This record gives sequence, C-alpha cells and structure tokens, in this order.
Amino acid sequence: MQDRTASPKLFAGAPPELKVNSRDPRIDACRGIALWCIFLDHVPNNIGSWLTLPNYGFSDAAEVFMFVSGVTCALAYGKVRSCEGWTSVIRRTLRRSWDIYVAFLLLTLACAILVHLAGGDRLADESNTRILLDQPGSALAHAAILQYRPVNTDVLPNFVLLHLFFAPLLWLLLRMPNVTLGASLALYALVQMFGWSMPAWPSGHWAFNPLAWQLLAVLGAWMIIEGERVRPWLTSRTVLVPAALYLIFSLVIALSWRIKPLEALIPQGLTKLAYPLDKSNLDPLRLLHFLALAVVAVWFVPPNRQALTSAVMRGAILCGKHSLPIFCLGVLLTLASLLALLDISEGLAMQITLSVGGVLMMIVAATLLNLVKITPRLQPTVALAAGVRVPPAAWGTVGWRPLEAFRRGLRELGWAGGRNPVINCWFVDRQSHRVYQVFGLADGLVRPKADVIAASPKPAARNATATIPSAEYGF
Repeated sequence: MQDRTASPKLFAGAPPELKVNSRDPRIDACRGIALWCIFLDHVPNNIGSWLTLPNYGFSDAAEVFMFVSGVTCALAYGKVRSCEGWTSVIRRTLRRSWDIYVAFLLLTLACAILVHLAGGDRLADESNTRILLDQPGSALAHAAILQYRPVNTDVLPNFVLLHLFFAPLLWLLLRMPNVTLGASLALYALVQMFGWSMPAWPSGHWAFNPLAWQLLAVLGAWMIIEGERVRPWLTSRTVLVPAALYLIFSLVIALSWRIKPLEALIPQGLTKLAYPLDKSNLDPLRLLHFLALAVVAVWFVPPNRQALTSAVMRGAILCGKHSLPIFCLGVLLTLASLLALLDISEGLAMQITLSVGGVLMMIVAATLLNLVKITPRLQPTVALAAGVRVPPAAWGTVGWRPLEAFRRGLRELGWAGGRNPVINCWFVDRQSHRVYQVFGLADGLVRPKADVIAASPKPAARNATATIPSAEYGF
C-alpha cells in the first residue's frame, strides 16, 4: 500500500506540491482503451480498426498513450517527491526505465521466436524480424542500444528514455514550468525544420522519433503542474470553436482517403496539404488534432466516475493498470492475428473474432495480473501531523526536514513507505494547537483510525482521541 499525503502548505522557497491523493481510475481507463485501439490498428485489414481514431482524424491512440504517460509520470513521481524526496524519485525512475528496457528486449526475442515458429518467411518482413533471424548477433546488439526494433515495439524505447530522464524533467517543470515547456516546443520545432532524429539501425528510421514525441509527454506533465491556470483557457468558447472546426475538417479529409466518392468532392490542394502525415516526427497536423480532441473532451466528457463501473470500463481500467505487460501481449497478439488471417481466413467473421478475442484476452490477462499481484501484509498505520516551519535555505536537507527525519526513523525500525505503513502527512505553518482545532486537522488524524499519531504540538491530538497512542516531537 502506498503512502497517502495531503498537499502541504508551502514554505517560502519550496517547490510547488502536486495535489495527489489517490490513483485516478479515469487515467487507467484512458490508457486501457488506448491499448485496445493500438492492437486493433496494428492488425492489417481489420474491420475492428474502424472503431479507432485514424479513420476519423489525423491522430491516433499513440498520441493519447504518450500524453497520458506524461500525466501519469507527473502524478506518480510528484507524489514520491513529496513523500520521500528526490533520491527516491531518481531511484524509481531508473528502476522503471530498466523494467521497460528489459521488457523491450524480451519482447524482441519473443517476436523472433513467434515468427520462427510460424515459418519465418511469412511474417518476417511484416514484423521487421527478418534481419534478426538472419543476423541475430548484430540485431540484438543494436536492440540493446535501442537502435533496432521489431514492428509495433517502437514506442517502448521512447518510454525507456522518458523514465530515464524524467527526474530532471520534473525538477525543471516544478521550478520553471513554462520555460521547460517552451524548450520542449523549441526542440519539436527544430525537428520539423531540420529533420533531427536519433541513430537507428538498419534503416536509420524511428517510427516514433523521441526528439519529437517528447513534446506530448512534457505537455502531459506540464498540464498536471499548471492545470489550474490552463483550465480556464481550455473551457473557453474562444478555444472550443476553432477546435471543433478543425476536428470537422480532419474528419472530412480522413474519410476522403477511404471513401472514393467523397474524395472527388475534396479540393486536391487540401488533400495534398494533409497527406501524407509524418507520424515518425509527430506531424503538426497530428499534434493539432490531438490538442483539439483534448479541448472537446474537456468540454463534453463529464468527470462521471459512475460510468467507470461498467464491465467494459472495468476491463479498460485493469489493462491500464498493467499497461506494460498488456502492451507486450498486444504486440504478440497482433502477430498471432496476422498469422490467423493468412492461414485460416481473411473474412469478416474472422476479423471480428480476432478483434473481440484479442481485447478479451488482454482483459483476462490484466485480471490475472491483478489477482496474482502480491499484496504485502499491512503493518500499523501511522498518522503524522507536522506543524513545523522549515528555514527556506534548509529545504531538501534531511537534517532540517522533520518529515524526512521521521521517515528515516521509521525505515530504521523496518517500516518503509510503499511497503507496509500508510502515513498521512498534514502540514500547517504555525505551531499553535488552535490551528489544528480551527481547521479540524486533529479530527482528520483520528478519522483513519491510525495505530499511532505523531504530532507537534501534542495537545490537539490528545484532545481528539483517548484511544490512539500519540507521541509529541519537536524541532
């Protein structure tokens, strides 16, 4: 069970705190639906792909997935920073980057094995594994440095890099959010102008150029930090009208690419303007389409959590919670579906069966992962109220941070955040117990039925309960 923390009132000179209380199921649902759409899009000649975005506009689920990843990273690592400090942020980002890196290498091997078992020649070219089968040593060496990627695995190296560099990115966003976003936009613009990219092998082509796609992850993290200031713009009619018009324009153009009678009605100039879209470098038209979708979603998609209780949405939430293994499963299911289309039938019934069956298998796998997830035995809950002012110059040093000192003492006793104790941390900027009573903080400490309360000053906690042991500490 992870630590839960209320947002502290900031001391002078302190970086801003992210308002994170619990995991938002809407984020997991969005990510799970994006995983389904990615699977449906990757199966060739699949009727199920008509349920996804590319048929109705310029962007697809990849933009959604990258943006939501930036949102998730800001929430998760921002919470870690508030509770455990920057050392834990760095450790966790590196560990997550390593997990994704290992998953990418294992998925590369799994793709090669599946293609080999299927006969090699039939899937080798479609999956970009022919060179891996012909030159395994060179291909694996380049895969180890993220320069070689089988088809549909291209996004994983981006996430390896995202988590690897997210700690310094978060540090910059918390202190200079607009400057950091501006630098990300500048890098994106340079990629569009000069075609900058990272080395790749053997073709030199990245399906998702990290120098361009980083913008969506940075934008997602920036939205979490600056959300309160940005929301009035997103909810204004001045932004809604052009966003809706652009979505209508992209809808007509996208349909004209697939419906011949409609193509004749579209001026050739507009068609040439929008086609082909450069997905590798995140074409500006794709980026604008995603931003327009986001604006319309803010307006017309209500934050109704009751809708998340349906069976379909519960399945999406489960897939979103286990996004890495479910993504890898989706890549393998894509290859298996392609093999079924080649060997059995390419008919409509087979396409529907593969689409529905693939999504159901992803849901079942996510359900099993959720069931077998090891839940540690809960240890006593500790509620901490800190009414201590920390000198600005001492912010970030363990010796002068009461919360860090308290957590260090817990760790020495065998209690570690995220493993056994649940610690509610409430901060005020004065040490008078009247402040606790006025704002009801003492009652808030008692309500979770904590096993231990450590409070400064002690009288408020003592007056609130006579059944929970309490301890006073001072600095």
